[in-house]
Amino acid sequence: MAITRRDLLLTGTAVAALPVLGSVAGLPVVGAAQAQSSNELPWRHALSLFGDIKYPADFKHFDYVNPVAPKGGVARLISIGTFDNFNLAVAGIKGSLAPAAAMIYETLMTRAQDEVATEYGELAEAAQHPDDFSWVIYRLRKEARWHDGKPVTPEDVMFSLETFKQQSPMYASYYRHVTKAEKVGDRDVKFTFDGPGNRELPTIVGELTVLPKHWWEGTDAQGRKRDVSATTLEIPLGSGPYRIKEFVAGRSVKLERVKDHWGANLPSQIGTNNFDELRFEFFRDNQVALEAFKADQADWIAENSAKQWATAYDFPAVTEKRVIKQEFPINDSGRMQAFVVNNRRPQFKDARVRRAFNYAYDFEEMNKQLFFGQYKRISSYFEGTDLAATGLPQGEELQILETVRDKVPPEVFTTPYQNPVGGNPEAVRANLREAAKLLKEAGFEVRDHKLVDASGKVLTVEILVQEPSSERIALFYKPSLERIGVNTSVRVVDDAQYQNRLRSFDFDMIIDQWGESLSPGNEQREFWSSATADVPGARNTIGIKNPAVDALIEKVIFAKDRAGLVAATRALDRVLLWNFYVVPQFTYPFSRYARWDRFSHAEPLPKYGRSGLPALWWYDADKAARAGKRS
Repeated sequence: MAITRRDLLLTGTAVAALPVLGSVAGLPVVGAAQAQSSNELPWRHALSLFGDIKYPADFKHFDYVNPVAPKGGVARLISIGTFDNFNLAVAGIKGSLAPAAAMIYETLMTRAQDEVATEYGELAEAAQHPDDFSWVIYRLRKEARWHDGKPVTPEDVMFSLETFKQQSPMYASYYRHVTKAEKVGDRDVKFTFDGPGNRELPTIVGELTVLPKHWWEGTDAQGRKRDVSATTLEIPLGSGPYRIKEFVAGRSVKLERVKDHWGANLPSQIGTNNFDELRFEFFRDNQVALEAFKADQADWIAENSAKQWATAYDFPAVTEKRVIKQEFPINDSGRMQAFVVNNRRPQFKDARVRRAFNYAYDFEEMNKQLFFGQYKRISSYFEGTDLAATGLPQGEELQILETVRDKVPPEVFTTPYQNPVGGNPEAVRANLREAAKLLKEAGFEVRDHKLVDASGKVLTVEILVQEPSSERIALFYKPSLERIGVNTSVRVVDDAQYQNRLRSFDFDMIIDQWGESLSPGNEQREFWSSATADVPGARNTIGIKNPAVDALIEKVIFAKDRAGLVAATRALDRVLLWNFYVVPQFTYPFSRYARWDRFSHAEPLPKYGRSGLPALWWYDADKAARAGKRS
């Protein structure tokens, strides 16, 4: 299933900084005859890319919830960073968004966490589309209401789509295939696309977060007209199961459960959203956040540091089992995380230079020294999924690659991709020799311990980072680059400056990551296509302009079945790897969490839901009594 915009916002992830905007599921052909008229098409309660829909139209609740979970209690969550904005429309473009803001809204459809690529109606009760996927109509639930009691309307949906497209270059690109949104009934909205055959487009608009048009076009308490293009700390109007109760700017946000929420009895919401109050506490430093958690100032903490996970959780509450450490498997997505060299810079246009940078990276030693040996090296843009290319291409994948044979490196067909392996002095020396050889072939030579091109210009790299954890990784890599003559510096900047430089592609090298769903599609254009290479704020931070990559992206998007999707994605993966656009870093197949043992969840957690926090959990009074009184 997809990683959606809401998923990113709920975790406090900066939307512009991270990958995935929502490689969402597409739609099946489920017996509907080809027809131009919507009157001839069936209404569907759920949409899925390939395969069966698990839950029937009359399902009562998802299997992975406790339908009688107790309601009540408070959950205190940690967010890293700060915030000065509640406006989702400019998230990642202006200001720092409070992740809690996403929880007050709803989308047309919502995903099932025990299926790979299926979405069920939320604000919309049903959808219909023709077999060629050239348009889709969503029918809103007549009971859907904003928190002020007014109904959610087609006008709200159309306003939301246009607002996201107008305010964000990223979403303008993401929704660019939607040529028109129009009201075609009292509760019906029709989205028309720029061509047939793109299976994902119906549910790409299905994941749209819907904003209240009447509120944004109204005035605030002081009589000032609201501006959807600006940041705001005015508490916004939502339609979701929570509303913002109060906040301290930059420090905390409290959400309260809407006791009379219109959607509380929807099958997709039964057993979820069980806490009466969610409190988000903001910390600028992970170490400070950990100390707050240890002092029982927060109930959960997500731990991204291998070092911290191995060494920092030895306080008495852990020994006494009042604090639980737990790892949750990541089955819902893959990822590429890497050092990214800016291909727009002339010194990085030669693939041999980029490949030399990979030979200079000693992952094995970094893993040992910094990460307690916990990580594995990434060797695919779809690491952690069955979409990753392995061995040599064959079958349908080989057939697809034959269509671009003259545009890709020959090794794509003859040699399985492998990263260099270091970890001991002999291997490191051999890798550095290979790097030096590649750089020489690319026209560089070492003079006075500096690597220079034919004109005598020194090859210089500035690694731009925004946080201490990234700085530590960059500083470890720096001496290795210097050993092959690259003049290397590491520059740490604040979030605002980092985002501005990223948006304008003003960098030599950064650390970036792209999350990948189990059903890749239209977001691949945003990540790697020539069309997005020069679009400010686009996710193609690498600057890829490659006709073979463009052609393979289209093969992914227009795959007609799961086997074709897998084959096309593996072909794309293989070509990206053999162009050496990035220096792959590392990954870990689990999410790490520590929590005070005051909560419970239904067993088992859904396969594609990771921890399920906080939506699938509830406050357990008996456990809370054993864990002790909160500080």
